[in-house]
This record gives sequence, C-alpha cells and structure tokens, in this order.
Amino acid sequence: MPEFPVEADISRAETISKRFYTDPEAYERSKSAIFARSWQFLADEGVVKVPGQVFPTTMLEGCLDEPVLLTRDMADEVHLVSNVCTHRGNLVCEGAGNERFLRCRYHGKRFGLDGKFVSMPEFEGADGFPSPTDDLPGIALGRWGPFLFGSLDPVCPLDEWLAPMIERVGWLSLHLFTFAPELARDYMIRANWALYVDNYLEGFHIPFIHADLNAVIDYENYAVERFRYLNLQLAVAKGAEDVFDLPVASPDAGKAISAYYFWIFPNLMFNFYPWGLSINVVRPLAHNLTKVSFLPYVWDASKLDRGAGSALDRVEREDEAVVESVQRGLHSRFYDRGRFSPKREPGTHHFHLLLSEFMG
Repeated sequence: MPEFPVEADISRAETISKRFYTDPEAYERSKSAIFARSWQFLADEGVVKVPGQVFPTTMLEGCLDEPVLLTRDMADEVHLVSNVCTHRGNLVCEGAGNERFLRCRYHGKRFGLDGKFVSMPEFEGADGFPSPTDDLPGIALGRWGPFLFGSLDPVCPLDEWLAPMIERVGWLSLHLFTFAPELARDYMIRANWALYVDNYLEGFHIPFIHADLNAVIDYENYAVERFRYLNLQLAVAKGAEDVFDLPVASPDAGKAISAYYFWIFPNLMFNFYPWGLSINVVRPLAHNLTKVSFLPYVWDASKLDRGAGSALDRVEREDEAVVESVQRGLHSRFYDRGRFSPKREPGTHHFHLLLSEFMG
C-alpha cells in the first residue's frame, strides 16, 4: 500500500495526509522520488545563443541543488552536462561567457563543450586513464520552442511530458516571446511547496480570495482538464475583450479564452495570457518554506495589465496569505485530511494522485 494513499474516485477521495506537508523526512525523500524524476525549467535558449556560449546554473536551487552547465558547442549543438569536475569535484565553470573548451581551474583538467574529456596534466602512468568516467556526465535535456528543461532521472521524454500543452497552444509564436526581467518577481512563502500547488490547481477559492480576478472571468464556466503529467485550467472571460485571437483549428475556437493555466507536475506553471506567458517556478527550500519565481515572457506589451493576466502581483500576495494560513492550520491535532469538491477540485485531486504514485 502506498505510504500516502489517495482514492482514485474523487467522489470518495480524501486529500493526502497532512504529514506530507509537515514531515521533514517526507520532504527529504520527495527530492529523489519526485523532483529528480521530473522535468525542471532551466532557462530559455538565449543564454546559449551562439556557439561557444556557456551558462552554469543550479537545477532547482534550494532543493535538488544540482550544479549543471548549458553549453552550445562549435557544431551549434546545445548540451546539458554536470558542472562538477570528475577529478576532485570542483565546479568546472563558474560564470557565463564564451569558451572554446572547459577547464577546471583547480588542477587543469580540460573538457570539450560537449563534456567529453580532452586532457589532464601530470597523469602519466595512471592505469586505465582516461576512461568514460572522466567525461562530464550528460544530463537529460529537453526543449519546447525556446525553452530548455533538464531532468536528473526522467520517467519519460519531455515531448511526452508536455504533449497536451504542446498540442493545445503550439500555435503560439513562442520564439517571439521576449523575457522581461524588469517584470520578474520572487516570493518567499512560509509554507510547504505542495500547499502552494494545491491552491493553484483549483478555481474554487477565486470568488472568496480574488475579487478582481473574479470580476473578469466567467467562474461558472471555469473548466479543468486532466492529463497524465499536467492539467489545464481554462479561464473564459465574461466579455469579449482581453481574450486570445484563436486559430480556427484550436479546440477552443469560438470561446472567449482569457487565460490558459497549465500546471506541469510537480512544480511548474505555464500561464498563457493574451500578452504572453508567465512561467512560475515553485522552488521548495524546506518542508515549510517555498520560493516562487515569476518569469514573464511578453508577446504583446499593449495587452499587459488587462484581463485575467493583470494584477498578478496582487493575486500572488492574496494566494500567499491563504497558503501560509493553511500551513499553520495543519499543525492542529484535530485535522489530517479533507474532502474534494468533484466539481471544483479535480486538478488538486490529480496532483495528490501523482504525489501518492511517485512517493509510493
């Protein structure tokens, strides 16, 4: 039996045990059981735009904390490799820039931009050297449009992981989306990461928590669609303004869609608005502390601050307050599990099923 059982039938199901949110040991195990096996957003391809560019980063900083390196070699191929030298574990690349090869400054070991071993001083006479273990280990790299993802131990290819989203909004001109760092925000939340995701995955709270958002979307027609590793909340506008100009081939053609809210298991949100895209990365820092990064990519700046895609900072702060309140409430001796609204909480139920599956 799974350690965190969740009934598959939402009409009978109870939420996952509160221990998942409050137990430091469960949080530590989730790093390997959940986050290492999923796809994580790294950056857009602009960080390695031309041959020779290198971009060191940390995969899911604060949680997985895996030092990785994006490179584009002289054959114009993009690679994702470990950024840890196979000699003594020093970081190989300590800053973004342009290089013709990688060189560890500790003892001079060299690697190609694809991570393959090139040379090492003072190793004459070392038996069986070099061997494949002297290469920088390659890490699974996936791409959708300009967006780059990595996974330490993926359960399936990225194309399969994201397939329903790609099919639904693949008509968007993603390469025209431009990162707007001046609009990016980080939020620190004193709560477990999964509570934040729980809240994101249901529109049930919108009339109670988000008055401004509720004023522009049609709550009664707010729909949730579930897929294998992601789900979609489809927000229909109350009026005909501030909506997508959909192609006739879209399954949503004829609807006044104001937002596509895609959640990607376990901790990514791709929120598409008529102005562009907000990628939300939920970064667990502890069992009771979370950092959420909003990364905006603008397509049509004239539509910013309108419709469902406006006042995102206020919506986030409203969500933050209620999620922190839930974290405090979970310490009660009188609460362990709740029930799901079959109409309004299928997205959260889907999340809990996946948590149970991966932790099991």
